[in-house]
Amino acid sequence: MQRIKEKIVPILIVGFLVGGLYIMITQNNGDSGANATATLANVIVPDLSPLAKQGEALFNENCAACHGKNIAGSENGPPLIHTTYNPGHHADEAFFRAAKNGVQAHHWGFGNMPVIENVSDEDITKIVRYIRDMQLANGIITQPHIMQ
Repeated sequence: MQRIKEKIVPILIVGFLVGGLYIMITQNNGDSGANATATLANVIVPDLSPLAKQGEALFNENCAACHGKNIAGSENGPPLIHTTYNPGHHADEAFFRAAKNGVQAHHWGFGNMPVIENVSDEDITKIVRYIRDMQLANGIITQPHIMQ
């Protein structure tokens, strides 16, 4: 009986460590579940170009209610400062399509993104510039998309 206990305890410890590591990895990769809150703290806000400043104002009017202040996410939508939204996975055109057509939920558990009314292509161009400048300042760089 003592030998069995000696073998089970290390197995349980390893199991808890692996389970904890799994939870940390999936939370950091956007596997956030149906009732996720995905806000980020300590977002770096760079000096913005004039175009990005215009994009920030448009973002705050049209997108921040879900994607949060400084694109850091909220209880209503995911952060856009996340590797999922790097230009290699979500090209600029993806933001145009999202605003114009909405998006069916596929990365996060927040539900579908609605069509964003009253934003022109010019407005979206400015919003995307703001998003990309914020991403870059926060270490989100282009990474190739690999299907899993």
